[in-house]
Amino acid sequence: MTHAPASPLDAIFAALADPTRRAILTMLLEDDMAVTDVAEPFEMSLAAISKHLAILAEAGLITQEKRGRVKWCKLEPQALRDATVWIQSFGQFEPVDLDAFERFLESELISGLGGE
Repeated sequence: MTHAPASPLDAIFAALADPTRRAILTMLLEDDMAVTDVAEPFEMSLAAISKHLAILAEAGLITQEKRGRVKWCKLEPQALRDATVWIQSFGQFEPVDLDAFERFLESELISGLGGE
């Protein structure tokens, strides 16, 4: 049995815990993408990718919009900003370098695609 996250931050961190979802976010850093284009590099079913996208959407990390017959995904960076603010509230962390975070996500995408 799965449990719904207790807070928006719980949903964000739960979504980020999965390497496939981090790889998807990395892909969406470049531009909006159709669901089929998101699924293309992964060796899993479209249904499995759709489940990952649903988790990302529930966490507020992406939005999905139907344009004609195609469903598009768009990165929503505000959710990551909210998580960053929470992390920085501990005061012992340096401000997050979003360029470094982008490089991290890209490295996760590369390793995730090779290991999936």
